[in-house]
Amino acid sequence: MKSKILQLLKDSDGYVSGEEISKVLGVSRTAVWKVISHLKEEGYVIESVTKKGYLLQETPDLLTEDEILYHLKTKWLGRKIVHYHQIDSTNKEAKKLAASGEKEGTIVISEEQLAGRGRLGRTWISPAGTGIWMSVILRPSIAPTDASKITLLAGLAVCEGIKEATGLPVQIKWPNDLVLHNKKICGILTEMSAEMEKINYIILGIGINVNTDSFPEDLKNTATSLKIEGEKEYDRKEIVKAILMYLEQYYELYMKNQDMEDLLEKYKNHCLTLGKEVKIIHRNEEFIGKAVDLSKEGELMVEKQDGQVITVFSGEVSVRGLYGYI
Repeated sequence: MKSKILQLLKDSDGYVSGEEISKVLGVSRTAVWKVISHLKEEGYVIESVTKKGYLLQETPDLLTEDEILYHLKTKWLGRKIVHYHQIDSTNKEAKKLAASGEKEGTIVISEEQLAGRGRLGRTWISPAGTGIWMSVILRPSIAPTDASKITLLAGLAVCEGIKEATGLPVQIKWPNDLVLHNKKICGILTEMSAEMEKINYIILGIGINVNTDSFPEDLKNTATSLKIEGEKEYDRKEIVKAILMYLEQYYELYMKNQDMEDLLEKYKNHCLTLGKEVKIIHRNEEFIGKAVDLSKEGELMVEKQDGQVITVFSGEVSVRGLYGYI
């Protein structure tokens, strides 16, 4: 009932009477009043005027299910949102849910993470109310060896979603960092549960610095936020909705064709790694080369200084001019 009342208030150009709401929903006016009171406690600014009714004046900056589902343009992705005000890690919670049978497309999202993680066990700072810290449960019918392609299409979807919602010139650092003005604004952590020939689930952990004002001294030269670069605050809800729309679209396209060709062309258009000098650190080997292309599998093709072209599918890839690599 809360979601329906909230939608009626949002869809109205003016006041909505308690009587009208009670008739539409088939509940008492007292029940309507209780829900309105609860919404006010959550941070919704609702004006109540005798003989006029209720007017929604302001919505809180929260990533709740009610807020994200309003005008969400997906069919199945994000249709169930598990929202927290504070959590240790959305990926950790999403893995628990997936292991217990939670359906594909469910999103775990939190206003704050106390133990957010990036790639290679790094810490991801996730302060309250400033970013998008969410994890997506997927169950693709593909071989475990193809899981890295889900990471690539996720990077593409997040990049295009942020661009559409903010207009900022976000780019992708292969395979899945998102960069703005040579600093990192988003990381994607993919975790998988699989058997020899079958994926049980994939968790896409997405962390985006949206309205962060500042960063610790050790991060300020490598990390930034949409707010810092765009010099304004952005609506986190609209960014989430745009990302989910593109992610569903690209995921369905890949699952239908089992082919990355079309998506890789889009990916290349946003990829700042291509054409740049890169330093590759893989296991015990380290070398410098030039990123020349992506293979049809999405691997990075690097031309070494001796002219040999090799494909890189994992490891650390540093791009000259980014993250302190000179």
